[in-house]
Amino acid sequence: NGRSADEILRALSARRGPERILDFMLRSGPYGDWFGARGTFVDEGGNDQPAVTLALLEAHPHGIDLCPLQPRIPEILRTPSGRIELTPPELVADCERLRAAIGRGLNGHHLLVGRRDLRSNNSWMHNLNVLVKGKERCTLHIHPDDARALGLSSGDVARVTSRVGKIDVPVEITDAIRPGVVSMPHGWGHDLDGIALGVASARPGVNSNVLADEEQLDVASGTAVVNGIPVTVVPA
Repeated sequence: NGRSADEILRALSARRGPERILDFMLRSGPYGDWFGARGTFVDEGGNDQPAVTLALLEAHPHGIDLCPLQPRIPEILRTPSGRIELTPPELVADCERLRAAIGRGLNGHHLLVGRRDLRSNNSWMHNLNVLVKGKERCTLHIHPDDARALGLSSGDVARVTSRVGKIDVPVEITDAIRPGVVSMPHGWGHDLDGIALGVASARPGVNSNVLADEEQLDVASGTAVVNGIPVTVVPA
């Protein structure tokens, strides 16, 4: 953008660490000041706007208006029809198989589905004490009717078994899940050999991947089934 490397480094010299990287990205981007090469940019509506720097954003903690968003779906959509295909023929053709599967029932099994927790992003937040402290989050959600039939109470440990593996996990009873379905978060199980995460290993949880069956494939896509695994649940 017309500035030498030395000029850019001098412009960034007041910043350190992540702030320096962020300031560089903002100033070199399409809305940036290009390290003093311009004071404004022309937005999509043809109006002059102040060129963006980290200092400008810091001075406006509630954000700045870079002009109304411009529609881009017709430009970037790459489906054969040029439209958002909500009912592709392959999925419509598979509906009858799904209806038949629902009609067959679970034959004594529950379906295990995954879930996420607000304080957890897969597994990497599990080594931050401020995010994992408090109540146990690696639990098995189960409907009250199912828990009653199985003789389980909140805090009990249930044994969950699939064709390929079994785990023991604390129970959390909730009516937010439908009967016949149980739920566990993924990304736990920090007690395996070689794991060196001090905080996470103190509250390891259980690895739900142990239950994933390599022989179960999604018919329509051919991918592995990691949600909706048939399992049995009993008190441990």
